[in-house]
Amino acid sequence: MEELLLSVRGLTKHFKPTGLSRGSVVRALDDISFDVPRGKVVGLVGESGSGKTTIGRSVLRLIEPTSGEVRFNGVDLTKLSSAEMRRQRKYMQYIFQDPFASLSPRMTVGQILTEGLEIQRIGTREERVQRAKAALAAVDLPADAFDRYAHEFSGGQRQRIGIARALTLEPLLIVADEPVSALDVSIQAQIVNLLRDLQIRLGLSMLFISHDLAVVEYICDTVIVLYLGRIMEIAPSEQLYRDPRHPYTRALLSAIPSPDPAKAHVREILKDDIPSPANPSSGCVFRTRCPHAEERCAAVVPPLEEVSPGHLKACIRRDISG
Repeated sequence: MEELLLSVRGLTKHFKPTGLSRGSVVRALDDISFDVPRGKVVGLVGESGSGKTTIGRSVLRLIEPTSGEVRFNGVDLTKLSSAEMRRQRKYMQYIFQDPFASLSPRMTVGQILTEGLEIQRIGTREERVQRAKAALAAVDLPADAFDRYAHEFSGGQRQRIGIARALTLEPLLIVADEPVSALDVSIQAQIVNLLRDLQIRLGLSMLFISHDLAVVEYICDTVIVLYLGRIMEIAPSEQLYRDPRHPYTRALLSAIPSPDPAKAHVREILKDDIPSPANPSSGCVFRTRCPHAEERCAAVVPPLEEVSPGHLKACIRRDISG
C-alpha cells in the first residue's frame, strides 16, 4: 500500500463579499477530498474557474480554507499556528504560473534562491550559497546566473529559476501551478521534461495544476477532474485517458488534437459557458451543460463513487463510459 504524504478531506473554500461589493458567497471549493502518495504526481485539471489554483493555495495555506482537513506528513495543517505553519513550509514549495511576476526584479538570482534558507535559518551563509548553486545546476543553469537579475533571462530560464528556488529547501511536496502555460510552445516541453526528471530523481511528490491535458497525461500518475469547485472524476492517468466515465471528462479529452490526421476525431462541444461559482446549479453543478442530464440531476448532488479500483466519478448515471 502506498504511503500518503498529503491527505485532503472535505476541503471547502467560500469567499464572502467584502467592502462595497454585493452578491452571493462565491463557492470556490466544496467538499474536496483526495490523496497524494509519496513520490507521485497528482494532476488537477478543469476549465478556468474550476478551483484548481484555489486547491493548491489552500493546501499550503496561502489562503485559509473555510473548512476541511489538510493532513501533510501526518500533521493537520489547518490546526497549526502561523509560527508552526512557517516551519512546515520548508517541506512544501510553490512554482508559480508567471515566472517573471514571481521573481523580484530588485534581487539577484542568488538572493532569490537563498531567501527561503535565510528565513528558515538553514545553514551558514556559505552553505546557503552552495545549496543555491547546486539548485541552479539541477535546473541546467550556469553558476554565473547566481549574480544576475531575473530580467536578464528568457521566460524559460526564469521558470528554471523558479523551480530552483523551490528545490533549495529540499521540499517533500511541490505545487506546480500552470508552470508552462506562460511559456512559448517550443520551451514548454523542456520545462515539463525537467520537472519530470527532477520529480523522479529526487522522489518528490507533486500537485500539478494544468488545463493542458496532453501535458497532464505525460507527467501525472493520477488525475483529478474539477468542475465549479467539485470533483467530477478521479482515476489513474492511463485509465482516465483510456476509459473516462464522466461526461465532463469525456468533453475535455475530446478537445485534445489527435496526432493521427487519418483517425476520426469527434469533438464534444459543451453548451453555454461555465456558470458563476456565486450562483451554482442545484444538484449536480455540471447538469446545465451535460448532454446526459435528467430531471433528477437537479435534485441530487452526486457523491464520488468507485466504478473500478482507484477510479471514482460523481455522476448518478451508471451507463456513461468511454
